[in-house]
Amino acid sequence: MKKALMTVLAVCMVFAGSAYAADTVKIGLMAPLTGKWANEGQEMKQVVDLLAEELNKTGGVLGKQVEVISEDDAGDPRQGALAAQRLSTKGVVAVVGTYGSSTSEATQNIYEENEIIQIVNASTAVRLSEKGLKFFFRSCPRDDEQGIVAAKTLMAKGYKNIALLHDNTSYAKGLGEEVKHELEKNGIKPVFFDALTPGEQDYATILTKIKETKPEVVFFSGYYPEAGLMLRQKQDMGWDVPFMGGDATNNPDLIKSAGKDAADGFLLVSPPMPADLASPEAKAFLDAFKAKYGTLPGSIWSVLAGDGFKVLCEAVKGAGAADSKKMAEYMKNKMEDFPGLTGKLAFNEKGDRVGDVYRVYQVSADGKFILEQ
Repeated sequence: MKKALMTVLAVCMVFAGSAYAADTVKIGLMAPLTGKWANEGQEMKQVVDLLAEELNKTGGVLGKQVEVISEDDAGDPRQGALAAQRLSTKGVVAVVGTYGSSTSEATQNIYEENEIIQIVNASTAVRLSEKGLKFFFRSCPRDDEQGIVAAKTLMAKGYKNIALLHDNTSYAKGLGEEVKHELEKNGIKPVFFDALTPGEQDYATILTKIKETKPEVVFFSGYYPEAGLMLRQKQDMGWDVPFMGGDATNNPDLIKSAGKDAADGFLLVSPPMPADLASPEAKAFLDAFKAKYGTLPGSIWSVLAGDGFKVLCEAVKGAGAADSKKMAEYMKNKMEDFPGLTGKLAFNEKGDRVGDVYRVYQVSADGKFILEQ
């Protein structure tokens, strides 16, 4: 009798759990909450959590509360795969993130096999959306667009002897190759194209190697920790060659690492900074973010994570259900000019964001990112 009663109770608990799950829409967030990009990941979480909180106050989606389930990928492909596997067992219909292209690439097949939508916010490597995956999307642009803007900027400034430096990650090497391709299309052969090892504390050797090629400018397609360190170390060497970076150098920690003096004049290609977002949706959100956290977001990538979250919630509404197949179909074929935080969003058949997003910024003497064009 006791055994039978326990069995009945267990069954009831299963159904109760299912009923609770049915009353929420579960969206995952995969981000580098620890590791060298932790400031990006922590801010991604702040943005998405705030948007979910605001949405739930107004009734959620289709009358259901939205539950955000976060997992840390530490900015590492192996940790990312484990994070994706964990999220795949937690009933999420979709996942926002992650930051690094190499980490996203390690998770794509896991989400695809489990029919879970993944919308990355900062993984711009071209090949991620060239695989024919049904459930992969980006709220960010991709590197072939960035490569064109970067190359045009370098040429517009009259540079002929251009050094290209990457770090062998999917993102950085891919972006470097895109810039190289665009330059060579216009008759400019880079004087240097090679990689550094990310995470090191001394780049004097690679900087000396580049210096020997006598470039007029160095374009670094890697991430902000290495960029900031190199800016400081090239100044220590007494080498005043201009540096320009890709969108992964867009982070306030670049200036903290380099120092304002060494960072002064640094150029970068990036989607617009949070402070330069002009839409009513963006202004309202930025006010709410500042009220809650005491400051504006430091990174556009965290705001793009917010765009991913907003898109997914809109897709649930548009599909009429938290059904990944219906949501993906809606996003690719019916979502047009959705008013996101960073502008209007729509997606092509590959899941890529449609439209021009990139801008050029320069670091000022007082350590601010100033919009150049």
